[in-house]
Amino acid sequence: MKLLIPEDEFQKKISRIRLLLLDVDGILTNGTIFHVEGQGWTRTYNIYDGYGIKLIQKMGIKVGIISGGNSNELKERIKVLGIQYAVLGSEDKLASMKQITQETGISAEETCFMGDELFDMPALMAVGLAITVPEAMSEVHNVVHAITRRSGGQGAVREVIDQIRKVQNLPLPA
Repeated sequence: MKLLIPEDEFQKKISRIRLLLLDVDGILTNGTIFHVEGQGWTRTYNIYDGYGIKLIQKMGIKVGIISGGNSNELKERIKVLGIQYAVLGSEDKLASMKQITQETGISAEETCFMGDELFDMPALMAVGLAITVPEAMSEVHNVVHAITRRSGGQGAVREVIDQIRKVQNLPLPA
């Protein structure tokens, strides 16, 4: 992970994370959509990200999804991963982030948000730890604390999850 703040400051921020919020397109996916006859528009997800999400939830870190999309396949992915918190169909990421932090009782300071697009910026600037992917808009790179080495849809979320669990020394579930 490429840090854009001093290492000790990053370690302090990541050690406080209790909620991981994720954008979908460009973070959980590579941003590509395709049409499947009889099903409609869909996208692909990374299995390592999915396993990491299940793992970190078992370790006590809450996970939420904030997406402008509201497709059936996204709802199914959220269900399969057991994600309890989601705001779909809203491009107001800041309001969505505030809704989830209020619902969970976890402060913005204890929240990590991964986003990559211009409308993610207000939420990225409001959380304790803001992370993006290499392909994000340059303006997004200017407001985050770190940039993953892996691309969206290619294990970027797992990279962040692994950092959280290592820094917080979270034990693997039985």
